[in-house]
Amino acid sequence: MSSLPRTLFLATRPMFFPASTVPVVVGTAWGVHHAGQLSPVSLLLALAGMACLHAGANVINDVGDELNGSDRLNLDRIPPFTGGSRFIQDGVLGIKAMAAWGVVLLLAGAAIGGVLVTMKGPAVLVLGLIGGGLAVAYSLPPLVLAARGLGEAAVAVAFGLPVAASAWLQQSSLTLDGVLAAAAVGCWTAAILICNEIPDIKADAAAGKRTLVVRLGARRAPSLYLAVQAVAAVLLLALGWLSELPAWATLPPLLIMLAALVAAPLMMGGRGRQLAAIRITLAIHLLGGIWLAVAALV
Repeated sequence: MSSLPRTLFLATRPMFFPASTVPVVVGTAWGVHHAGQLSPVSLLLALAGMACLHAGANVINDVGDELNGSDRLNLDRIPPFTGGSRFIQDGVLGIKAMAAWGVVLLLAGAAIGGVLVTMKGPAVLVLGLIGGGLAVAYSLPPLVLAARGLGEAAVAVAFGLPVAASAWLQQSSLTLDGVLAAAAVGCWTAAILICNEIPDIKADAAAGKRTLVVRLGARRAPSLYLAVQAVAAVLLLALGWLSELPAWATLPPLLIMLAALVAAPLMMGGRGRQLAAIRITLAIHLLGGIWLAVAALV
């Protein structure tokens, strides 16, 4: 890969792409559960569209955090997970180039969404507009949801919606089990953000980026993290009961909650412990998503 394409690719923070792949896979699995067949074209377009929107949101987030100054102030970041890509701060790409790249990615996602709308109808357009709007509003003025203590909820909605949208693409309807799966995935994604915000707490506070973690403080943030993970576990158990899954299906939600109980105290430790908490939280999201997809197809 030549220098510029590689730079543009790395600017999207690709290590976080599982966060956008998992919702599509989970939603598709539950859609197939009800439809009885798979639409491969819808799946591939959903994966590509969500990847573009997620990549664009990551790039735009770097622009927003340069505008508010939080990334420049961040001396406690844990690369590559917190503190942004630092492409702007290190002079790899200018802020205008990053902004333009973010817009190109969002427009590419919108174009793919347009194809899906022609295939599946306007419901996909509504879900896409909400997700795309949240991607921009999270980081940029005038809303800057991340600085108002609303970023965590925005992320939960933005990464839960693709579950519902992907299920819709397969079955052209929305069911309660799909909604429960979407909410669980949204909770896990919000938990990733909460965990990642703790190493950034000093820089965010100094820049006036008042995330929920900044508002609660590092000591109380793990309680928020556990509450979000507990909601996800309850949603999984409710999904298992609603879908009449076998008894063994109750074990993964309990194991996921156990992993969250291990991660929470690590969040208040040093960099090594915080890194371990981030990795556990990412594993919860990935393995929980795999369980949800498998549960839909058993």
